Order: sequence, then C-alpha cells, then structure tokens
Amino acid sequence: MNYQEYIKIFKTKNEYITPLNSKKTFIGKLFNKSKLLFYLKFIKIVLTGAKIARKGLYDKDAWINNSLNVFYLIEKTGGQINISGMDNLREEPDKGTVIVANHMSTLETLVLPSIIRPNRNITFIVKDTLVKSNTFGAIIRATDPIVVGRRNPREDLVHVLKSGEEKLKKGISLAIFPQSTRDSIFDPQKFNTMGIKLAKRANAKIIPLALKTDFWGNGKLIKEFGKIDPSKKIFFTFGKSMRITGNGKEEHKKIIEFIAKKQEEWKLS
Repeated sequence: MNYQEYIKIFKTKNEYITPLNSKKTFIGKLFNKSKLLFYLKFIKIVLTGAKIARKGLYDKDAWINNSLNVFYLIEKTGGQINISGMDNLREEPDKGTVIVANHMSTLETLVLPSIIRPNRNITFIVKDTLVKSNTFGAIIRATDPIVVGRRNPREDLVHVLKSGEEKLKKGISLAIFPQSTRDSIFDPQKFNTMGIKLAKRANAKIIPLALKTDFWGNGKLIKEFGKIDPSKKIFFTFGKSMRITGNGKEEHKKIIEFIAKKQEEWKLS
C-alpha cells in the first residue's frame, strides 16, 4: 500500500491489521542477526523529519508522513500491527478530546500520529528532555506539545491543566500517558488521574486507549534503542469516549479496567 491508502483506512475504517501476506524486506530477513539495520533506517527517518522541522515546514502532512515512515518500517521488519476502535476517534473531530493510554515503549509516540492526526488535531504531553535536541527535539517542538519537567509533580499538574485546557478549548486534542515511565507491564497503581482532571476542568470527553507495543523494547542505556522483537504483535484499541461526572473516580476505574482487560486478552494472541 502507498501512504494515501493507509490514511484512507485510518480515516474511514474501524479496524486495521497488517496483511499476513506482507513480505519482509531485506532488513527483515536479516533481522535475527542485528537490530542495527532497523535503527539505521529509523535514524534516517528521524534525520529527514528534523531537517524539515528546522526549516519550519513540519506541518500536519509532514508529521503524518514521518509517522507513517516508522509504521511502514515496522511492518516491513515483520511487525504485525492491529488497530481497532478507530470509529471512536471520529466522534466530534473538531472538539478537543483527552486520549489517555498506558505507556510501553517509544513505538506509540512515533506511530500514533499517523493513526490519530488524519482524524483530529492532536498533540502530546512530553518530557522536557525530549525537546532539547536539534534532531528528534526539533520534530517534537514542531508539534507544539505541552512540556513537563517531571521533577515537581505539582507544578507539572498545574501547567498541564492550564495549558491543556487552552488547547482543548481550541479544538486540539491531547494524548496523555499517565504512567510515570514506560513499562511493558501495566500497573494500575502507577496510572495517575491527570487525564481525568484535565478532561473535567475543560469539560472535554476522554477516550481510553489500550496498547501493547513491546515489539520495541526499552534499552538499558538509551530507552529509545532497545530490543526489537517481530514475534510480539502490536495492538492499539481505542475505547468509547466518556464525559467526566462527579469526581471522576468512576471514569478512572473504567479506563483502568478497559486497559487491563485488553492486556489480558492480548496475552493469548
């Protein structure tokens, strides 16, 4: 498929599964021997995107295409991507919505823009360390994210609530990973209520997103460069949106149950 065909699927279909007859490229066939090949391709994608961003040309289409380059690389390396619930992304596309998800790896931050951005305007909440470099940082800065330091949780919360409300009221959706760090195991105790508080404050709806992306492992020295394992299927499932009522405890519970249930289902896949 070409990129326009991918985008058409993401804009009109509820589900997507990497075709079983997709052939591995040369990089995929050599994969068991070296992850270096994958990362060489990945670095090239990042450098290309950074060059566009530094010129001030990293618009919606550039972001989607750069994300699709990673999507395509994963598939050609043997990764199987399974997406469901995309119809839920198309509800009131012009209104800002909070999307909350568990956080497993680098993969979701790179791939999700190609899935979500064709349907609605969106940006992410990111760590300040990610925006400082002249390469990957240039790309992230171009997407106008909300930046937090993660050194003072209270200050971060105040900043996210204030800046997030402004963006949501402008029709910009926000993707939030409420866990403190990436983890291949979903721990509800580490899943904070920042997304709930933001949605309540802005009177915005919230969409739960369950994902499994341990295809792309977390590195010991550099988290972005971990083990790549094509035997592990990749899953994204968007749940139905909900409005926060009361103190939000019930909605928070439902989101956790939704993500936990999907994690259990995927263990059997």
